[in-house]
Amino acid sequence: MSDKKFNVKYCVLLPIVLIATILLWVMPTSSFGIAALTVVQQRVIALFVFAALMWIFEIIPNWTTSLLIITIALLTISTKGIGFFCNPELGVLMKPARIMSSMADPVVMLFLGGFVLAIMAEKYGLDVTIARALLQLFGTKPQFVLLGFLIIISVFSMFMSNTATAAMMLTLLAPVLSKLPTDDKGKIGLALSIPVAANLGGIGTPIGTPPNATAKGYLEQAGIDVTFGDWCVHMIPYVLIMIVVAWVLLQVFFPFKTKKLILEIPENTVKKDWKYIVVWITFVGTILLWATEQLTGINSNIVAFVPLAVFTATGLFGKNEIKEINWSVLWLVAGGFALGYALQDTGLAKVLIEAIPFGEMSVVLVLVVAGLVCYFLSNFISNSATAALLIPILIVVAQGMADPAAASNATFVAYGGTQAMIIFIATCASIAMLFPISTPPNAIASSTGLVETKDMAKVGMVIGLVGFVLGFVWLTKIFPFA
Repeated sequence: MSDKKFNVKYCVLLPIVLIATILLWVMPTSSFGIAALTVVQQRVIALFVFAALMWIFEIIPNWTTSLLIITIALLTISTKGIGFFCNPELGVLMKPARIMSSMADPVVMLFLGGFVLAIMAEKYGLDVTIARALLQLFGTKPQFVLLGFLIIISVFSMFMSNTATAAMMLTLLAPVLSKLPTDDKGKIGLALSIPVAANLGGIGTPIGTPPNATAKGYLEQAGIDVTFGDWCVHMIPYVLIMIVVAWVLLQVFFPFKTKKLILEIPENTVKKDWKYIVVWITFVGTILLWATEQLTGINSNIVAFVPLAVFTATGLFGKNEIKEINWSVLWLVAGGFALGYALQDTGLAKVLIEAIPFGEMSVVLVLVVAGLVCYFLSNFISNSATAALLIPILIVVAQGMADPAAASNATFVAYGGTQAMIIFIATCASIAMLFPISTPPNAIASSTGLVETKDMAKVGMVIGLVGFVLGFVWLTKIFPFA
């Protein structure tokens, strides 16, 4: 790090972050304008701001910020923290085991399995073989290679976990990235194609992402049946438009210096013995289990343990290979989960949502505010948790607006009704991708070492804005379900 960057980070940016955090920590709770806010919840808000600013400015490595968040949470908002801080009269405190469990969250384990699979695929040449086959479809222009990755990732994400898709595609992307010059910004765009396409692709089907399933379930409880086909017919075109937007955006922000991407990928020279066969069978089997989660019922997080168990039991993955795991990414993701747990367990998420007077707003304002709240929360906690918090409340609001006796009925119906509101909220959860901790695919992109948080935030902000506006207009005016 140059002296100039060092001085700016530690003499300018760090004091700004600390002052903002301390002010939010010590100011009276009444200053927030939320009647039910407790002191413990106020501390969580301060932690959120601290984390967001530290991740954006990257004053210290992102994973160390995550470890700081976990440590501060344990000391100040847990039942076993510093005595005078952790007084139950100040609000609902968290169990320390709950905070520590963020280090072993099922999604963290999914990452671990994905990394192990990627390491073994590289060691035995599987990534080279697969890349050779797939890249022939994309041609030699880097721009079309980028489009190919966006399309393939988004299609996979419509039917399997976006995290599993991202983990799988990271393996296939590695040989492509290695062939581009180090100063080619296009490498950043390719790395970001993983989270962008994975997050957007899941919007296309009811099973593509948990918020979709939550939305469909609550709509059915309200007596509104949105079939699988209806969802796909309405939302896949939206996904395709967003993929084209993302393709153009990534090229504008990260133009390719290379004009022709000629991948001289050598033949796989690895000895094809029993080890090679075991790796291939495990690799294919794991991907098939990820892709058929809806049929087998085996959770993708559990599937991630299969390669870890097989490779360690057969002696293919030992102490040398374990050093290759990107532990910093696992710790980074854990910090994000710790924030999410804090938001939910202290009751802050519920308080923030209930503080918004949805019943007093106009139809358009309800849609916009609910979408923005969902988008904001989904950048810090899992999109499935956000949907689970918001959708039950909004179903009640929607039913009130849809009541024939309500003054808002005609306007509400004109804006797509209950389907538009609830499916729009599910969409807003999926377009939230500002930080490495916003979604597991974002963290996977960060693990490449090519993507800085500011780059991810820049792309995420534009994708979020375009996706929000297009989603609102698409579902209420252009192609409403009602």
